[in-house]
Amino acid sequence: MADQRPPKKSLGQHWLYDKTVLADIVRSVDIQPNDTVLEIGPGLGTLTAELVQSAKRVIAVEFDERLAANLASRLKAANLQIISQDILSFDFTSLSAEYKLVANIPYYLTSNLIRVLSETSNPPAAAALLVQKEVAQRVAAQPGDMSILSVTAQFYWQVSLGREVPAHFFEPAPKVDSQVVILKRRPELLFTDIDPKDLFRLVKAGFAQRRKTLLNSLSGGLHLSRDEVQAICQTANIVPNRRAQTLSLDEWHTLYRALHT
Repeated sequence: MADQRPPKKSLGQHWLYDKTVLADIVRSVDIQPNDTVLEIGPGLGTLTAELVQSAKRVIAVEFDERLAANLASRLKAANLQIISQDILSFDFTSLSAEYKLVANIPYYLTSNLIRVLSETSNPPAAAALLVQKEVAQRVAAQPGDMSILSVTAQFYWQVSLGREVPAHFFEPAPKVDSQVVILKRRPELLFTDIDPKDLFRLVKAGFAQRRKTLLNSLSGGLHLSRDEVQAICQTANIVPNRRAQTLSLDEWHTLYRALHT
């Protein structure tokens, strides 16, 4: 029976009850009996109930204090720890290595969460994020539709898309459908001959003025002359009239190398 506790619109709360969908989310990161799982935004605990049956240990981090307290009284499991905290300030190094992450998160949290997970010294081995379908497809985008979000995610993770979840599976139903994004941590950096901070300084400059060409956006964002950008693009064999969203990760790498030679 659905809990009548009203969701907070400001937190993007929508409850998911369908057991088939919940089981698919758990399977998408291949949770094993010895795994530690970090769940973000457990809400009413419908996904948490599936996780505690599959994993050795579940740490559920809930920003909403009323939901955290309610979950503690509703779901009794010896392998469950509930923490009321903002996930963006959570200490990921407190978890054992090779933990897995599952989350049903609102749109506004996605970019920041992927950035935090990517930059922590103890990232999860794999993560399943249930997000708005449009956002999921942005994370997994290919050259032509790339963004800072997709470049960041794909630099640190092997990205794939899981099942779509129509809006009517949620209560209350959101205005858009959702989809699972699956992130599997790369065993080593995609490019080992770079400084990631310098690479993303370049990427951010390229996307700073999305509608402008690389010639204009890199000139303005990196404080270089147009002639200097022309020379860098020529060295990288990249046409300077292209736009940032058309570049592949390999091309960003080549552009980085040309900039730092």
